Amino acid sequence: MLDFWIKALEQGLIYGILVMGVYITYSILDFPDLSVDGTFPLGAAVTAVCIVSGMNPYLAMIISILAGLAAGLVTGLLHVKLGITNLLSGILVMTGLYSVNLIVMGKPNTPLLNDKTIFPQSGTGSPYTVLITIIILTIIVKLILDWYLSTKSGYMLKATGDNDQLVTSLGVSKGKVKIIGVMISNGLVALSGSIMAQYSKFADAQMGVGTIVIGLASIIIGISLFGRIRKVKPTTAVILGAVIYRVAIGIALKLNMPSENLKLITAIIVIIFLAINNKGIRFKRFFRKDKVKGTMPKKEAI
Repeated sequence: MLDFWIKALEQGLIYGILVMGVYITYSILDFPDLSVDGTFPLGAAVTAVCIVSGMNPYLAMIISILAGLAAGLVTGLLHVKLGITNLLSGILVMTGLYSVNLIVMGKPNTPLLNDKTIFPQSGTGSPYTVLITIIILTIIVKLILDWYLSTKSGYMLKATGDNDQLVTSLGVSKGKVKIIGVMISNGLVALSGSIMAQYSKFADAQMGVGTIVIGLASIIIGISLFGRIRKVKPTTAVILGAVIYRVAIGIALKLNMPSENLKLITAIIVIIFLAINNKGIRFKRFFRKDKVKGTMPKKEAI
């Protein structure tokens, strides 16, 4: 049973990096970017090919991020420079990336069974080494993203999603800001795909199917449950949402539900949390102290 919770936590945290990327486009920029369904396997494919060729796995991760940034750049340029709608831009890039992933790998999938990855070989090292490695990577990505969102460029990103006319009045190109946001988003998604390929020991051109659904479901769950807790940052909320989502899917599999029902389960989970969020149902604010006189000093959000 312990192994089940560890696996769910590991996968949830890996997808948490993906969800942070989707959060940038979906929640901040209000940009429905479907290209992530192609960027996730792109990161996995690039990493697999690099590792098989003998490259250091961490360097392979960096290259996969660059590939994701390039995919996001194409999506952004299609929307900003060519005037194609954001939804259609994502669909076009997602479609094109399927062929790109096949070209990169030269075949539908690439195994990494005996290749060196960031994780130890099965049966070697501490049983918690994989979990610790994933936790460290997720925290590093979260802290970097939190730092970026607190910079001038990050504030411009938020302002573009809220009121792009204000950004224009400040003499900043809203198109450029959107492109940067989409690039960062796809870079994070590709990084998640890279880690997942090394975790599952293979890369497959089809592994990105439903990525956007996972991202949106995790965001909705995380924001619905933790969005009203002032001490919890949105990045933390969506990561927790990804973990809860993976646990829910894992429990469904544990109950021997047919795999073909997982998409239906996902839809039901999303509907439930959307209803909770839209109806304004409030959960206990464990971190709220302002109802009591002599409030405790404010703590920085995590």
